[in-house]
Amino acid sequence: MGTAVVLIILIAIVGVIIKSMIRDKKNGKSISCGGDCKNCGGHCH
Repeated sequence: MGTAVVLIILIAIVGVIIKSMIRDKKNGKSISCGGDCKNCGGHCH
């Protein structure tokens, strides 16, 4: 019974994280980039 409760909680947490990532992607935010290009060492420049 305890294992099932923990599993349900973990599934809920992962669902919230994925939903947040999808919402950020739709709003133009990148998962891999913080949007601070002047301090970015990546492909922003």
